[in-house]
Amino acid sequence: MIIVMKPNPSPEVVQGMVDRVEKMGLKAHVIEGTERTVIAAVGDDRKGNKAVFESYDEVEKVMPILAPYKIASVETKPESTVIKVRDLVIGGGTIGVIAGPCSVESEEQVMETARQVKAAGAKGLRGGAFKPRTSPYSFQGMKEEGLKLLAAAREETGLAIVTEVMTPHHVELVAAYTDVLQIGARNMQNYHLLQAVGEVRKPILLKRGASASMDEFLLAAEYILDQGNQEVALCERGIRTFETHTRFTLPLASVPYLKARTHLPIVIDPSHGTGVASLVTPMCRAAVAVGADGLIIEVHPDPKNAASDGAQSLTPEVFAAAMEQCRKVANALDLNM
Repeated sequence: MIIVMKPNPSPEVVQGMVDRVEKMGLKAHVIEGTERTVIAAVGDDRKGNKAVFESYDEVEKVMPILAPYKIASVETKPESTVIKVRDLVIGGGTIGVIAGPCSVESEEQVMETARQVKAAGAKGLRGGAFKPRTSPYSFQGMKEEGLKLLAAAREETGLAIVTEVMTPHHVELVAAYTDVLQIGARNMQNYHLLQAVGEVRKPILLKRGASASMDEFLLAAEYILDQGNQEVALCERGIRTFETHTRFTLPLASVPYLKARTHLPIVIDPSHGTGVASLVTPMCRAAVAVGADGLIIEVHPDPKNAASDGAQSLTPEVFAAAMEQCRKVANALDLNM
């Protein structure tokens, strides 16, 4: 349920209500908006605690949360969540762009890409240090050495670093180097990993699983939110269908659908969503037009010789042109980019 406090409650009053919620065996999540402070009381409420909470003078009203995902629901927090880390802003009318190679391969590759995507307007640098690959014989990433290269690129360019974490025991290591931790599509329902990143106070970019429904996607985000980390961005990266002309099918209808149901910002990955470099720029434009809060795009200085995903990677020159086109769309919608 949602406990809506009367205007301007003191910290002591809020903490007192949190203590009451937890004493009843529920978990309390305090959400402070511009106009109201609400407390999401999550758990088994078969005892009918709604009437009890309504009796307190400091409470304006109590409402049940109907969605299966409680904290992620727009019922709990009508105001959109905005993620800010360094110069990267995702949401609130600003389209945050993250760009870079699929895999970190060398110092020269990372630094060159970082400089060029920043010059084109990106605010975040993506790059995989730990790579989940379908084949055990494929390139698995440079691991901690890759993280160090990403950190060096951030030191020079100021770009926020976005990289994937694959296992709970890597969370502390990856968090020490990165600004945003990415949960890949294969790990969307790795609940131990979701809980582990939920304990980290850094933004999380959660990718949709290739076969996941929207409710499953939002419930995966709920695992992170339930651990106290409120900075989660949802990334639509395409789903598996019967189509063969693209690597995956990128359903941009996900953006308005999710915006009607959650306060979390939505990022689109047109690189994985299509798997075809020539389709990435048009899907970037379309993502901006449909209301996406961010883009994450694969860019490589030499895609033909990339260690992974070269077929879907843009050259820096094509990326710069794509950014110019997307800015025109964003400007027409009074959005920042």
